[in-house]
Amino acid sequence: MNYLSDLLVSLVGIAFAMTIHEFGHAFAAYLLGDDTAKRAGRMTINPANHIDIVGLVMLMIFHFGWAKPVPVNPNNFKNYRVGNFIVSLAGAAGNLVGAIICALILKFSLMYAISIIAATALNYNLWFAAFNLLPVPPLDGWGVISSFLPYKFRDFEIKYENIGYLVLIVLLVTNLGSYITSPLVKLFWSIVVKVTGIY
Repeated sequence: MNYLSDLLVSLVGIAFAMTIHEFGHAFAAYLLGDDTAKRAGRMTINPANHIDIVGLVMLMIFHFGWAKPVPVNPNNFKNYRVGNFIVSLAGAAGNLVGAIICALILKFSLMYAISIIAATALNYNLWFAAFNLLPVPPLDGWGVISSFLPYKFRDFEIKYENIGYLVLIVLLVTNLGSYITSPLVKLFWSIVVKVTGIY
């Protein structure tokens, strides 16, 4: 029973972190003039519209997974670089907001079960925000960096994007990814604490 309850709690935490991350991308793109994600039904906090079952299972088993990527048409932005930069950061920003919400629930909840779910979701949101900011394609961190690169690098990005997946696998297998993202997690956690006064 403990295993099943832990599994369900993790599923809820992951689903929430994935959903608010993808919603962040979709909402930011919409505010910047691109309604592609909205028309595709992705500007929602309904997990069913964002979760990829295979990606979810992979994340549960191998700690490496994915959600359905939010469709974005940067040609609809008034300024491609600014739009790409903001939308790339919006996923992590969504997770930070999600972490703050979870911290507030954890702070005021009187129910043990709710507190456990909130704490788990809080942790996943912090790590989702940090991991996705790694400057490796196809993660958001690369989207942030590529916003400042000359346009000629777009072809390079498309051609060698698959190498990014190999880099990510190496980072996960060797646990280097955790060492790299830990400072960001601590930074985001300090922001959550300052905003919510949880401790």
